[in-house]
Amino acid sequence: MRLPEDHPLRRALNDEAHARPPEAMAAPLRLSFLALLADETTRDRERRHFSALVERYGVAAPAREANHFSADLGPFRVKWERHTEFTRYKFIVAGAVPDPFATPAIEAVPADWLAGLEGPKIMAAHAALVRAAEVPADFESIARRHFMGNSLVGARIAGGAGLAFTDFRIQADGFSRLLLVDEGLTPRQAGRMLQRLLEIEAYRLMALLALPVARELGPFLAQQERELASIWATLLQAGTPNEAALLDRLTRLHAEIEDRETASHYRFGAARAYHRLVQQRIDELREDRLPGLQTFGEFTERRLSPAMNTCEAAWGRLQSLSERTARATQLLSTRVAVASEQQNRALLASMDRRAKLQLRLQQTVEGLSIAAITYYGVGLMGYAAKGLRAAGVPLDVDIALAASIPLIAAVTAWAIARVRRRVTRDSQ
Repeated sequence: MRLPEDHPLRRALNDEAHARPPEAMAAPLRLSFLALLADETTRDRERRHFSALVERYGVAAPAREANHFSADLGPFRVKWERHTEFTRYKFIVAGAVPDPFATPAIEAVPADWLAGLEGPKIMAAHAALVRAAEVPADFESIARRHFMGNSLVGARIAGGAGLAFTDFRIQADGFSRLLLVDEGLTPRQAGRMLQRLLEIEAYRLMALLALPVARELGPFLAQQERELASIWATLLQAGTPNEAALLDRLTRLHAEIEDRETASHYRFGAARAYHRLVQQRIDELREDRLPGLQTFGEFTERRLSPAMNTCEAAWGRLQSLSERTARATQLLSTRVAVASEQQNRALLASMDRRAKLQLRLQQTVEGLSIAAITYYGVGLMGYAAKGLRAAGVPLDVDIALAASIPLIAAVTAWAIARVRRRVTRDSQ
């Protein structure tokens, strides 16, 4: 069949549904999980470092554009996943040991390779998948044996096919612990449950990265709100003489708020997304309560939700402050524009008065100029008349001078008016 060509992204979009599939896991096994913060500047070095690990065991390195990769390296299985803000590694070792947390899976990984990892740890955890017969029957014994006697968080998950326990604490080795008890989990189901449990902790911590930002915003918002209140109080005074100075204060205030809003926008948006992922993963556990223990959903709701509410409140205050500052800036700009327009109108009126005075002065000067030119013209005419009379022309000099005065004055006035009209026409 001849069909239209595929969209360039068709296969990539289709394969996204199969990206990062959970590992099939069967008890007993141990798993170590690392989540390291990463950005675009470390991507290439991170991929090369991971490639060096798998190539050390004779496995081909992942493709340059790959975002996830898993392989069985013999002593352990490894899974590498790249996310937007962090990269996570899973190291899996199968087989039973007396204490799965005393001999974690990460001990099978070459120490020199681990020392070369880049990026701060946001999460490190050891997990163990064990059979039901390998754990004590009571929760206190489980807490003493595997969680240093700390209070447990746990539930029956996957419709009763397994039990999950943790204390959400970082132990002395820098790792938290997670225990999954197999009471009928299929390998794929066990892999999904372990992945969801680990993602709950990873996404919870990523969401909490916004909490220090929210706390840091508190004093800044309080200070800026006081400044805005002071500006509003000054604006309420009619005829404020220093509106330009107020506008400068308000503009700087708005710039500082916009700078903070831009800097924290991504962090708060990411926190909301991670919070939704945590809630989604908890729902996917299908928890049933165990007597006397908090479920994962209850623990997370009590600890994470208040932090997220704090972040939402800080973000709401920041946006509200930005909007109020923008309104104040607009109002003050309008007042400054109106005042400036009034000043311009007064200036134009003053200029109009000056122009009228200048016109009257010019008309006065023109009249004096006509008189002066007429005076000098009549003088020249007198010399001419005397010369003609000396030449024998019968001419009365006084009559000739008297007759020339209106003629010379008229010609002078006409010439000046003509020049004024030409200058006016050229200027227009």
